Amino acid sequence: MPNQVHLVFKLLSDEGNSKHILVSKLLQSLKRYTARKANQVLDPKGQFWQHESYDRVIRNQDELESTIRYVLNNPVKADLVSHWQEWPYTFCKTRFKNDFL
Repeated sequence: MPNQVHLVFKLLSDEGNSKHILVSKLLQSLKRYTARKANQVLDPKGQFWQHESYDRVIRNQDELESTIRYVLNNPVKADLVSHWQEWPYTFCKTRFKNDFL
């Protein structure tokens, strides 16, 4: 989507910390890096990213597949493309992609 980012990822280790803190730190780092790079190109005025983010824990395989399907089809739902594979900014691991071809 041109004005948002969707990520589905697995935390490899929580190193004794709460997973929520790790996700918050990851998103903070990602937003800081991408905002800096985008600002170099776009030279915008003001805040680049909104402060909030929406995160949720995926508890089983069905929920994982449903979430991936939602993310992949988001540009289709927004009428930006007719099929998710046409959206040039989509990256999906092959093992998940095969389920949605």
